[in-house]
Amino acid sequence: MNELLELFLVFFKLGAFTIGGGIAMIPLLQNAMINDKKWFTKDEFVDVVAVCQSLPGIIAINMATFVGYKRKGLIGSVVATIGVTMPSFVLILIIAKGIASLGDNAVVLGAMAALRAAALGMVVAAIIQLAPAAIKNKWALIAALLSFVLIAVLNVNTAYVILLFIVLGIASAMVGSKKAMSAAEDNASGSDEGGEDK
Repeated sequence: MNELLELFLVFFKLGAFTIGGGIAMIPLLQNAMINDKKWFTKDEFVDVVAVCQSLPGIIAINMATFVGYKRKGLIGSVVATIGVTMPSFVLILIIAKGIASLGDNAVVLGAMAALRAAALGMVVAAIIQLAPAAIKNKWALIAALLSFVLIAVLNVNTAYVILLFIVLGIASAMVGSKKAMSAAEDNASGSDEGGEDK
């Protein structure tokens, strides 16, 4: 199958069956990108989610644009983005015409309540499946717990939390690289001294 058509169909299906917002798309994306298509490893997928979640805009569209670009460049990003947005665009046009009459319908309200619960279950499943790839050390565990407390308990704006951890991540990487350089210099000077003793 043509890869552009494949990108369109993958993201069209994801856009059609993702209920509950972009985060609910993550388990479906994980299954499609890692298990079915083998486009990413689990570690790569965690990085993609982290990048797309930290950017402005809807994560579903960010993911489609990013994955499309990685697979087929600019045209791939356009095709994947159109694919993921088309189902909701068409459905919103249809629903907008009849929303007034459906708004108080008990069947519709019941269906939406069940869909929201299912979306929550999918998000929890994605968290459980991706946690081992995302949390590899004590620093990552502390960062995950701290971000949860800041957002869920202290009600800090998500954008500020993202910026905080970008800064902390950069600082941590710089400290780690300085330590590595210092250790390498110490090893080099130690081996030089050892050579001179001989």
